[in-house]
Amino acid sequence: MTTPDFIRDLRASAGHQLLWLPGVTAVVFDDEGRVLLGRRSDNGRWSLIGGIPEPGEQPAACAVREVEEETAVRCVVERLVLVQALKPVTYDNGDVCQFMDITFRCRAVGGEARVNDDESLEVGWFAVDALPDIKDFGQTRVKQAMSDAPTWFEPTDSF
Repeated sequence: MTTPDFIRDLRASAGHQLLWLPGVTAVVFDDEGRVLLGRRSDNGRWSLIGGIPEPGEQPAACAVREVEEETAVRCVVERLVLVQALKPVTYDNGDVCQFMDITFRCRAVGGEARVNDDESLEVGWFAVDALPDIKDFGQTRVKQAMSDAPTWFEPTDSF
């Protein structure tokens, strides 16, 4: 996936050490209740659309931007679905990142789903009961976005 310029700048001085970064995920539904997915060019797997906010960019605005950049679909954010600190990931080049994922439920309002950048091999709409093989990460977010449950977060152990 494309690394934002501000992260390249950070890496110039931080090296490969752990960077704590925000990330957003968009669970986009169309009028038929289908979910928008992209098949990633880096690993060939189907996944939800997401990305990293630019410095100062609001997370919801990032979700809308990423969906349009990657799929040509225009959407609006309906609600916050989930907030979760993910486990650190080490990339092939040795860079280590840990993301705070902020997931939004979105509704498509225009555009035709298509590959719109180099981050996806395919883009498509899928019925929620006929999703391609996606990781638990995506399945959990789709399920939470479909429910009327409050925003999910990891419970604390304090009482």
